[in-house]
Amino acid sequence: MSRLTTSIFLSSALILGATSVHAALPDEATLYKNPQCGCCDGYARHLEELGVEVTIIDDVELGDIKQQAGVPYGLGSCHTIEMGEYWIEGHVPMEAVTKLFEEQPDVDGIGLAGMPIGTPGMPGPQDEPYNVYAYSDQQDEPFMTLAP
Repeated sequence: MSRLTTSIFLSSALILGATSVHAALPDEATLYKNPQCGCCDGYARHLEELGVEVTIIDDVELGDIKQQAGVPYGLGSCHTIEMGEYWIEGHVPMEAVTKLFEEQPDVDGIGLAGMPIGTPGMPGPQDEPYNVYAYSDQQDEPFMTLAP
């Protein structure tokens, strides 16, 4: 295969891959956060780069939002996102978010506790597995584990 053909093939695959990720995601999301949290803004920018229009709300009691979303006690993070029919808690990697919208399980949402390094909005390399959980009515169950 010639260099030009290889380059065209790889470029096409990347474009189609990016399009399929976007196709699975809703066009809009609402991100609830603390006004001083910059990593949450980084997560919003990441979604926007994927074509999702993000509305940021930083003047609401996050505890109330997390309770409304059904986030299990002790598994919260710095922001909560309402996206389509689901809630996304924290810096959940896009691989898990895409899986959620492709499979559409009967859950309230998915989350990743804390603020793990290497996730969207949190700079640095991933140095441990990300244990993404699914939840409904403040009860959690494993959703997927993403290895470093």
